[in-house]
Amino acid sequence: MELSVTVNGTGHVSEVEARTLLVYYLRDELGLTGTNVGCDTSSCGACTVHVNGESVKSCTMLAVQADGQEVTTIEGLAPSSDELHPMQESFQNNHGLQCGYCTPGMVMAACSLLDENPAPTEDEVREGLEGNLCRCTGYHNIVKAVLACSGQDVS
Repeated sequence: MELSVTVNGTGHVSEVEARTLLVYYLRDELGLTGTNVGCDTSSCGACTVHVNGESVKSCTMLAVQADGQEVTTIEGLAPSSDELHPMQESFQNNHGLQCGYCTPGMVMAACSLLDENPAPTEDEVREGLEGNLCRCTGYHNIVKAVLACSGQDVS
């Protein structure tokens, strides 16, 4: 099937098998390996990307479902190649990563959360990110990073 999609601001036209998942299209066809495959069952959120600004687990979406859509991956989140997105910077400053495997999906989900709720409480952050798992159990600093990015005091 033919797929026409905009990924990180660049248009792509590709031939894909109808059963190709978006996560594999991004990784294997476009080389955007920041989107991780964690579980292949939508349980962990490591594959989270934005489709038309909405947080989506790309292991649950067929690539052809993204036809005509705008997809943003972790590689396209920052304003330029020599800058970090404010959420990425907050994760770095607040030690919101350990092994880093969940980080791209966690950052993408956190950005979506703040788009919907610019000043969440700690409980709202925890609830908003519950679909993204950190196997290193770094949740405290991840929550701290999201709250800091929202401009809240996290002392």
